[in-house]
Amino acid sequence: MSNNRRDFLKSLTASILAPTVTAEANASQRLHNTAASQRRQPNVLLMICDDLGYGDLGSYGSKLPTPNLDHLAEEGVRCARHNAAHPICSASRAALLTGRYAARSHTPGALFPHAKVAMAQEEQTLANLFKAKGYRTHAIGKWHLGDEAGYLPTDRGFDSFYGVPYSDDMQPLPLMRNGDALESDTDRDELTPRYTEEALKLLAQPTSEPFFLYLAYSYPHDPARGSKAFRGRSAFGAYGDAVEEIDWSVGRLMDALKRSGQHDNTIVIFTSDHGPWFQGSPGNTRGRKGSTFEGGVRVPFLVRWPKHIPVGVVCEAWTGHLDVLPTLAKWCDLDAPRLPIDGSDVSEAFLHQKTMEDRTVLYFSPAGGREMVHGIRSGPWKLRIAQGTGEIYINDQGMGREHYLLPQPELYNLASDPMESFDIADRHKDVVQRLLTEIDRQLETFPDTTHAQYAELRNRPASRITPPGAAPRIQRGPLPDWAWEPPERR
Repeated sequence: MSNNRRDFLKSLTASILAPTVTAEANASQRLHNTAASQRRQPNVLLMICDDLGYGDLGSYGSKLPTPNLDHLAEEGVRCARHNAAHPICSASRAALLTGRYAARSHTPGALFPHAKVAMAQEEQTLANLFKAKGYRTHAIGKWHLGDEAGYLPTDRGFDSFYGVPYSDDMQPLPLMRNGDALESDTDRDELTPRYTEEALKLLAQPTSEPFFLYLAYSYPHDPARGSKAFRGRSAFGAYGDAVEEIDWSVGRLMDALKRSGQHDNTIVIFTSDHGPWFQGSPGNTRGRKGSTFEGGVRVPFLVRWPKHIPVGVVCEAWTGHLDVLPTLAKWCDLDAPRLPIDGSDVSEAFLHQKTMEDRTVLYFSPAGGREMVHGIRSGPWKLRIAQGTGEIYINDQGMGREHYLLPQPELYNLASDPMESFDIADRHKDVVQRLLTEIDRQLETFPDTTHAQYAELRNRPASRITPPGAAPRIQRGPLPDWAWEPPERR
């Protein structure tokens, strides 16, 4: 065979094989890109309101117009039985960010300006865990976990902070960037739009690193405020103005995620720190902020993660803020924190609506800078062992508050009685005993201060004439002659 013919055959073979080789290379590249996309860590946008009630969103039955948040619910999972870990500001936020009860981190119920005691510095926050995995970490909005050096967001794992150090009803209220005050006493009316603009700037920044953005709105905490653009807009007063502006803000952020191409690779969570105070709706629950009835801790909780979380699903599992850290750790491949946590990975509840009814949680009430245990829940069974003084339905304690051990534990089935209106302890004595034992078992792992407070509570019983579901009665001496009580309360 001549050299020319050999050259011709080589050329012909190469021309036939080249498209196949190229096609295989292209297919291999596509598989590589797909795998890389699948391995890409998701961004996380965690939004939390201050004092937003369980019944304040349209998707939870409210008449308040919240179209953007209702759309968020339609695109993901809406939790029907999700609780904050504590019914008050600082304690709730500490638990959300650490996965641990505030009593463990020595975080008071609500910190005041220049407080010398704040969330313990040994605690690791979600920001610490995300930062260790190469995430950009940002905090915007209300902090309320310490305003002194060593306790600010940039000391707790966040790369940046833009916001205010505590609640809008405290003064002066500085607007801060990182550790510096931009304004010594900021315009409270403009907080929501300013937080929104700051978040939009961060979302527009080109970067190859994933982000964790913690956006903590200051409202609708009393006194609720709307900016000039929203003042007087709502048919539901100043509180409604504040909620409508937050809904507007969420809509702008979701649009920004779409524009930046991060819409499908961002876990979006929206919630509240606890129940509503004097305005707002706790929905079909009893009690309000500060109360260990469900209205004090039940909160809206929306989570969206395209191609991972079902769309338009209502989750009936019992979940809570303590579970956010371990669940995000699972989804984002974060390392476990050094300290033991109280929450659980509830991925199965969000992904497959697993009930998870065997889990137990404690209920703590703020009491003069302390956290006093009030009860426990296991699945739908809730046992109440203590109650504070004051107006029990609206949790208005006036000038002071004391906590008393109830003369008899009260048992409620939250699945059939979400308003905690029917004490059935005498019908389920085995459940009562099991939960009392579980309280003692769980408290063994808490700090000595918690043990001392529990002992103090047990030595301060309310009068036996206290009716089920009532504020403690303080009876000194024998009952008056005209008073009758049933034998089971004697």
